[in-house]
Amino acid sequence: MNILLSPDSFKGTLTSSEVCDIIESALRNIISDCNVIKLPAADGGEGLCSSFANSNEGEWISADAKDPFGLSLRAEYYMLKSGAAVIETASCAGLPLAGDRADPIVTTTAGVGMLIRDAVNRGAKRIILGLGGSATNDCGAGMASELGFCFLDKNNNSFVPVGGTLIDVERIILPEKPFCVPVVAACDVTNPLFGVDGAAYVFAPQKGADAEQVELLDRGLRHMADVLKRDLNFDSENLPGAGAAGGLGAGAAAFLNAELRSGIDIVLDESGFDKLAADADVVITGEGRFDSQSANGKVMSGVCRRAIKAGAKVYAVCGCASND
Repeated sequence: MNILLSPDSFKGTLTSSEVCDIIESALRNIISDCNVIKLPAADGGEGLCSSFANSNEGEWISADAKDPFGLSLRAEYYMLKSGAAVIETASCAGLPLAGDRADPIVTTTAGVGMLIRDAVNRGAKRIILGLGGSATNDCGAGMASELGFCFLDKNNNSFVPVGGTLIDVERIILPEKPFCVPVVAACDVTNPLFGVDGAAYVFAPQKGADAEQVELLDRGLRHMADVLKRDLNFDSENLPGAGAAGGLGAGAAAFLNAELRSGIDIVLDESGFDKLAADADVVITGEGRFDSQSANGKVMSGVCRRAIKAGAKVYAVCGCASND
């Protein structure tokens, strides 16, 4: 019997690789002669690099970056042998790094820009940027600042905007040398940039914002949408995923011409999942908590959809299930 394992991480408990190992051990106690293929998955957040590392040759790169508050740290990304660099926003701008000081009014994606620049300087031919798990709401302005974009206020003073100061951006000056490396951004949500379903109202409270701050952040994102449309000829209003990672989805598309795609589909495409699923008798996926969000672009929904299409039976292992 051929069994393909492709679970998500059990957040805060087990990585997707550890989940694979546990399921494999349990299976071999029951079916001693089964052929188990492990393909740890991710949807764009924490674990994206490890997912690629488990199914692709390459090397881990350690580079200088900045944490959500602009302080120096070392962060890792994964450079595939093919020349694609896999970078997680969470590795330098993630919510766990902010800890109990989480505050999307002041956090920055500058570290993301530093990792992208490092990868390009090392010869990366393509960037795969995971957008999940951020502590930020700066529309990617911090990232863009590290890649040569200049933001001016009404007095023509340059500054690096954060969530609370997006409203002060008067003009954006493009870098002398355009960013030319292809970028695909792995999204785990399809939310718009602003509005009741946008980055601020839906996700900022999880990052430490109160009601008054949420309103300020949303106004900043609306303002940035106008500035991006005027200065970069970029329309973010109807872009699914623009609100991912505090507007980094819109920022990646506007500043880097990134293609926004479902994170789990990127992972499954790059790992050859469809062929493996077609050869499998059973596919087992899973996640820490199964709830209403599990069907919205998350690992389990992507694995189930494509495994069923390939003709495999699908089972799920979950830490807990909710009726919500």
